[in-house]
Amino acid sequence: MTTSNGLLLIDKPQGITSHDVVARVRLELGERRVGHAGTLDPMATGLLVLAVGPSTRLLRFAQSESKRYIGTVTFGVATDSLDADGQVLERRAVPRRSDVEVNDVARAMLGPQHQTPPMVSAIKVGGRRLHALAREGVEVERAPRAITITAFSLRATDAPEVWEFDVTCSVGTYVRVLLSDLAVRLGTVGHLSSLRRLASGDHDVADALTLLAFKSALERGEEVLKSPRLFVNGLEHVTLNADEERRVRVGQHLELHQPFEADEIAAISEDSTLIGVLRRRGEKWKPEVVLNSDDGPESR
Repeated sequence: MTTSNGLLLIDKPQGITSHDVVARVRLELGERRVGHAGTLDPMATGLLVLAVGPSTRLLRFAQSESKRYIGTVTFGVATDSLDADGQVLERRAVPRRSDVEVNDVARAMLGPQHQTPPMVSAIKVGGRRLHALAREGVEVERAPRAITITAFSLRATDAPEVWEFDVTCSVGTYVRVLLSDLAVRLGTVGHLSSLRRLASGDHDVADALTLLAFKSALERGEEVLKSPRLFVNGLEHVTLNADEERRVRVGQHLELHQPFEADEIAAISEDSTLIGVLRRRGEKWKPEVVLNSDDGPESR
């Protein structure tokens, strides 16, 4: 049987919002506490990382993960949203470029940089979503964000103005802004015409369920949630003995003798289940997140 706590990977279809997916999962599982790690626009498909039940307290660890996307960019046409859902603002000729030339420009865009979020986005300024202001014709200043582009490559298609891309980037990156900037560097304009998220951190869309497969698995009584421990795979971890586990569960600080580089570590029980997350407090470690012993599937 399924439990109401853990990690859920969904392959989001085109045409619905990330919140729509969350709403369906809540309904199917009968669990109000469901959240996702990174919004996908309605036009986008692919990996949506969800936390269910008490695991929502671990969601921030998945939200900070790097992402990998593939899709297409259409050069020569600019839209107000920088993607295919927007209204056309401008058409411009597309200079002929070879794969080598385009990828040379893409490679020049690798590394740490600052990116200004688009007006058509969910960021709040003065308590209001930017996309709501944009619909009213209002444009406001947006603070640039620090991002990192780790990998970025393109490949020509049979249509001269359409190119396929593959990009790996840090959290907070707007791929449509990246592609618009690329188009400008190539002497034209452009917009994101399709997008699919392949990976988020160690999580891959190949391991995700479609909404139909998710519902079918539930009807068959299959377990659809993965261990909460997968949320903290990127953390250093410590195995606690029974007495240390008891102390953590009642909120006591621990003195650990192992050296740790980070200020947060995962606490694992002797039977390999996730107890929670500890945060450094001087010479000791404070329980930051503690899961109940019956909070979900075990990780062996």
